[in-house]
Amino acid sequence: MKITSVDIMKIPSPDVSFSGNGAGSQEDWSPIIVRINTDADISGFGEAGLAYGKGWHAGYGMLEDFAQMIIGDDPLNIEKIWDKLQRQTYWGIAGGVIPYAAISAIDIALWDIKGKYYRAPVYELLGGKTNDYLRSYASQIQYNWGEQPDPHQLKLNTPQDYRTVTQKIIDQGYDCLKFDPIMWGENEHQVWKTKGPLNHQVIQVAYERIKAIRELAGPDFDIIIDMHANSDTTAAIQFGQAFAPLGILYYEEPVDPLNPSFYKQVKDNVPLAIAGGERNFTRWGFRQLFEDHALDIVQPDLTLAGGISETKKICDMAYTYDIHAQIHVCGSPIAIAAALQVEAVIPNFYIHEVYQRVLYQKDRQVALYDDLLPQKGRIKIPDRPGIGQEIKPNVIRQSKVTTIK
Repeated sequence: MKITSVDIMKIPSPDVSFSGNGAGSQEDWSPIIVRINTDADISGFGEAGLAYGKGWHAGYGMLEDFAQMIIGDDPLNIEKIWDKLQRQTYWGIAGGVIPYAAISAIDIALWDIKGKYYRAPVYELLGGKTNDYLRSYASQIQYNWGEQPDPHQLKLNTPQDYRTVTQKIIDQGYDCLKFDPIMWGENEHQVWKTKGPLNHQVIQVAYERIKAIRELAGPDFDIIIDMHANSDTTAAIQFGQAFAPLGILYYEEPVDPLNPSFYKQVKDNVPLAIAGGERNFTRWGFRQLFEDHALDIVQPDLTLAGGISETKKICDMAYTYDIHAQIHVCGSPIAIAAALQVEAVIPNFYIHEVYQRVLYQKDRQVALYDDLLPQKGRIKIPDRPGIGQEIKPNVIRQSKVTTIK
């Protein structure tokens, strides 16, 4: 079997934008999908994890370059292709989000092909399931929650806002949620500084948001705090010490991911489990964090960290350090499906992320199979061959597509 062509696609962006720290635009949500085609009439889908923020143009171009290198290769030789893309592209060995996003997309698509070739889910090829149902949490609820969100209500602000959305999540059967309590302040016209030393009022605003959720949900409901690295070590320690009495399951990305010693400093001074990894890539990018015992939960994004191949290795490596693992999920249905395959296998799996955009009907409608949502807070692993998900042909026809032959 040989690779005959590669289709690189930017699938249509839904009307509701990703809105990060500051105003977003429709262009800010731009899933980049790759489809690798073979002479055996088997195609595989993968994703480069650059749907949000600024970077999809670079990822698209990187895939155009890397795709030329794999035409004629045997798609079943996944390790060989991965190593070639890293070692023989000059920039691959240096790392960085753009090369590894492209490698990740290709790797995921190759595993999809391999699963379809052997008529087995990818999890079977990775060693078989250790988890049939994955406990899941509702993620990024500061952007509200629901299938058809009002674009004018995508920034929850007051404690009452958080009580209201928490009740929605409980009613859907979840027993855990995650949100960023410091992404914006109470008043957009006032200075909102989240790097320390902190003003007491900033800590208090974030604290009251978390407290509102805890009071409504009760002591048995789990709360995850995601800081998106918008605090420095001084502020992260101040915030973490203030939040700890509210019963936080874990404290995610509290500091700059480029400096592992920052994580260690926070872990040594905050009585919370520490999580991170969505902006770290490959085993080499995680090594120091593991050796420092700076993380309790590792969160590689397999659309950025090196694909299914590398993410499985990262999670296995974490297991040797008594570190739990979850796959960071913030992408299209292709990214979600691929994440489930790895989480089904790893024995140190902790919890599955259901990103708020997954609920959006228009996001889910690009997928051939709409089985992405948990039932009563648990998600069942699909048993279809490959990663178990594809993009609909009519959506591909509406997409920006470049074909490499």
